[in-house]
Amino acid sequence: MKGPHVIETPRLLLRRPRSSDAGAIFERYAGDPEVTKYVGWPVHRTLDDTRGFLMFSDGDWARWPAGPYLVESRDGRLLGGTGLGFETMQRASTGYVLARDAWGLGFATEALGAMVTLARDLNVRRLYAICHIDHRASARVLEKCDFTCEGTLRQYVAFPNLGSGGVCDVLCFAKILGA
Repeated sequence: MKGPHVIETPRLLLRRPRSSDAGAIFERYAGDPEVTKYVGWPVHRTLDDTRGFLMFSDGDWARWPAGPYLVESRDGRLLGGTGLGFETMQRASTGYVLARDAWGLGFATEALGAMVTLARDLNVRRLYAICHIDHRASARVLEKCDFTCEGTLRQYVAFPNLGSGGVCDVLCFAKILGA
């Protein structure tokens, strides 16, 4: 079973990225150091970095039931990205990144809710997300969507845009979807 290429929520349209989206992704969020501060991938310095992400996205969509989604407003304005990252057919991770002007408006919560529904529809049993231990806004979004904080993973992942260059502690949140 494959996930839909387009998901509609009350205020958002989530859709599979296309190669023609490279410029907008780069300009709106992937090339912004403030937006990418707490993500696990390096800020995009060039459009080629963004094109690399789009190739990665196509690979995920070819291999798994779903992959990355772009988050758009209903009027077609790119707000950010979300998606599912499959490890097995029953276990996937999720996350979200939004352009600065989309912060604090409930879009992350709405997009995450759509990913939970999609994961459930695709028979994912365990959906999880990690966030930097200091990123309270992201932790709050996960809590609003009824993810359980399972604890702190010590020295778990590098955040390449923080400048420290070291591996950081993260909070691990999860939601069990299947019995």
